[in-house]
Amino acid sequence: MNLMKIYNELLTEFKRGQTGYSTIAIIGQSCIGSVAVMLALKNEMPIALRFFLVLMVTILCMAYNAAVLAHLKAKITFNLLIVSVVFSVITIAANIL
Repeated sequence: MNLMKIYNELLTEFKRGQTGYSTIAIIGQSCIGSVAVMLALKNEMPIALRFFLVLMVTILCMAYNAAVLAHLKAKITFNLLIVSVVFSVITIAANIL
């Protein structure tokens, strides 16, 4: 299946139930972000890289939370959610391997 088709279907569903999905997503992406930060701080890597990862995860998680609180357009909010979760998952995977 085409990625753009999946994205558009998920975006349409997110728009339909934006209030509920946004609320649930705040909890989920914040938990994933917390794990990413914990693993980044726990891992043996240069301190500058650790703090950069912590900063980026925090910025992306807070950007999504702010978008929800500001009632931004569904597409912007959804895109911030995707970027936040993907970056946190990549950070988790990089620190586990």
